Amino acid sequence: MVNINIDKDDSGIADEEEGQLTVDVYETPSEFVVESTIAGVEPSDIDLDVSGESITIRGERHKRRSAEEGNYLFQECFWGKFSRSVILPEEIDAERAESSLKNGVLTIRLPKLHREKSKKVRIKID
Repeated sequence: MVNINIDKDDSGIADEEEGQLTVDVYETPSEFVVESTIAGVEPSDIDLDVSGESITIRGERHKRRSAEEGNYLFQECFWGKFSRSVILPEEIDAERAESSLKNGVLTIRLPKLHREKSKKVRIKID
């Protein structure tokens, strides 16, 4: 299980040296689901900040082995810190957010808050 922090004031601004994580975001009638391929990252190296309208994923992918700089034929994998912020179109219940990491895919489930959009108000007669 990935650690989820509930953060009310996250700016979502990444350092210049951070890579940007790719994500898929979709919704069901009851929740938003965020999925990202995040292979090679330990759950302890992932931090999720969830507020009522957004989520920020931060982490770091550590290089296990390294070749000499001049010995690479291709070097396309991103190693180091990464982050991604997503603003959601509807308010979520940050307290009930859940996440899992299986086969290199991070899945975050964010339950929607179904608040009444309007409310009938009775008029008092004095």
